[in-house]
Amino acid sequence: MIALLRTTSDHSDFQKLVVQLDAYLRVIDGEDHAFYSQFNKSNLLKNALIAYENKIPVGIGAYKEYDAETIEIKRMFTFPEQRGKGIAKTILTELENWAIEENYSIAILETGIELKNAISLYQKMGYQVIENYGQYIGVENSICMKKHL
Repeated sequence: MIALLRTTSDHSDFQKLVVQLDAYLRVIDGEDHAFYSQFNKSNLLKNALIAYENKIPVGIGAYKEYDAETIEIKRMFTFPEQRGKGIAKTILTELENWAIEENYSIAILETGIELKNAISLYQKMGYQVIENYGQYIGVENSICMKKHL
């Protein structure tokens, strides 16, 4: 069974998984990693989740305010060996519920064009591809998505 902990990005288990996420993305992003990593600083996220299986952290996710009605999903990650168990779906659902509790009505996100499993998950969860926003405008390796909560 998966247990979720609402916390901040300062939590040591969150930070440990961020190290794993960044290592994973370094491989996926290749030479574009430096560009993306500047937007993935985790030290300021007050809405962070950690998923535990048997008290072991196996996944994370977070969001930050984009504007008064919109949150941006950040730092979604599940250990590769833990994928296919619904952990990411559980994390994303809880992030959306948390955002609704805080009176947000829209969620946006950016993911890499090579992250086919992530894109598939987001589409199954009701996210639709939109034009790239903010710092991702004109970035060919980015896909931006949006969902009304």
